[in-house]
Formats: sequence, C-alpha cells, structure tokens
Amino acid sequence: MSQATASNMIDVRAIPGPERHATIFAAFKALAIGDALEISNDHDPRPLYHQFQAEVPGNFSWMYLQNGPAVWRVSVQKLGRSHGAGGCCGVCGGGA
Repeated sequence: MSQATASNMIDVRAIPGPERHATIFAAFKALAIGDALEISNDHDPRPLYHQFQAEVPGNFSWMYLQNGPAVWRVSVQKLGRSHGAGGCCGVCGGGA
C-alpha cells in the first residue's frame, strides 16, 4: 500500500462536523490511483467506511492504523476510479 503524504493527511477533529465527509471525499477524489489518504478522528469512523462502500464500492481499501481510545487513524487507499468519486470507472462506458 502507498504511504500517505503530509498533504494526504486529514485530522477531521479540526473540521466542523457538517463539512467532514465532503472534505474527505474531495481529498479522496484528488488522489492518484494507488495513493492513500490518512484520516485522524476522535471516534471510530465506521459510518465513513459505510459511505465509502456506498459511493465507491470496490475502489478503495480501508485499514485501521490506530484504533482508539482517544484517536482513531485510518488509511484509505484509492484502488480505482468510479462514478461516485466524480470520474468514470472506465468499465461501463458511462460518462463522468
């Protein structure tokens, strides 16, 4: 798995709640295939995992780097492109 760079690290504790997921998905969309995004949070980001499953199924990997109790860190690697990520998956022939 690719390492996250400093520019690919997001500490969501510093982001207002309503903006967190949109910020994370914008950063994920900007990743090159194979690159990873590291996310730090003050609680288990399991709901975010389910959102990734719904929006970019099969196009990401999820790995816990730290599992609480005060901080959770996960690495989300971009495995491919999908319509949910704002691009064409390259498989179905659909538009972006």
